[in-house]
Amino acid sequence: MPAVSPARASTAAQPEAQPAAARRAGDRAAVVDMPGGYDLAGTLGILPRGRQDPTCRIGPDGVWLVYAGPAGPVTLRLTARPADGRTAVSADCWGPGADAALESLPGLLGAADDWSGFDEPGFQATLPRLVTEPRRRHRGLRLPATGRVFDALVPVVLEQKVTTIEARYSWKYLVGKYGSPAPGPAPAGMMLAPSPAQWRRIPSWDWHRAGVDPKRSATILRACAVAAGLDRLAALPPGPELAAKLCSVPGIGPWSAAEIAQRTHGDPDSVSVGDFHLAAFVGYALTGRRTDDAGMLRLLQPWRGHRQRVVRLLGLSGVRKPAFGPRLAPQDHRFH
Repeated sequence: MPAVSPARASTAAQPEAQPAAARRAGDRAAVVDMPGGYDLAGTLGILPRGRQDPTCRIGPDGVWLVYAGPAGPVTLRLTARPADGRTAVSADCWGPGADAALESLPGLLGAADDWSGFDEPGFQATLPRLVTEPRRRHRGLRLPATGRVFDALVPVVLEQKVTTIEARYSWKYLVGKYGSPAPGPAPAGMMLAPSPAQWRRIPSWDWHRAGVDPKRSATILRACAVAAGLDRLAALPPGPELAAKLCSVPGIGPWSAAEIAQRTHGDPDSVSVGDFHLAAFVGYALTGRRTDDAGMLRLLQPWRGHRQRVVRLLGLSGVRKPAFGPRLAPQDHRFH
């Protein structure tokens, strides 16, 4: 695993067009040496909930994350540049949680994500061109492992059984109203997500204003009661035991467990069974025909152990399934 190297208090100058806040050095700084061609934005692209996510932004001045770790809140800015055939990922951190954030950097960047088995010629020969071609173009892609289970769980629950637009609105509204200011020079609008105690204090009418029905808000509140235990699951390897423990929280099912593990553990094999679009997309990409969850799992079975890698690469292939049938309509929970 790449080592985290301390950096001097100043970072490389950024273009003058960028805000002054983006050029300020962090309270703590480090550099992680990653393989050449490493794709920072692509690797962390599954973390933000839309372009206006108040907790995670990806832009021309780097990747910004704000969150509360065990040692306290932190604002983290990441940038990447080529360096002697490798990729140097620079990290600037502000806030009490800066030291812990730097320690967790390799996992966040996907440094332990091993694609060697996937890239082995014999395995590659089993894959369709719609997978091998995106892999050729995206050799620097890794699967990140944030290790922050409770933080990942809440937005996943908000995405259950609703449209992406609804879920992103709910997340932005609730974090914006009940979150806390980010330490340091975070971009305008960025906030720390509420702590478990803060989530529990949200009144029922604000869940309704955010478009969150009682079932989803109750799941989040149950997760708040066991938040410390959920975060201890970061020590487990991805797999059936992790999924079972996540699903022990009422309201967390296989889809939610897979979506969480993909972000917190960099799980290379988890498949989001129960997703409104995924099975139809995978079926169309691999066979030209829609399929259901069972059919999707049969199609992906030859690549068990790497099924999430296959799904990610299919998503990068440019294939789009035709629209069939009615769209999932937004729901109004304000008067329920």
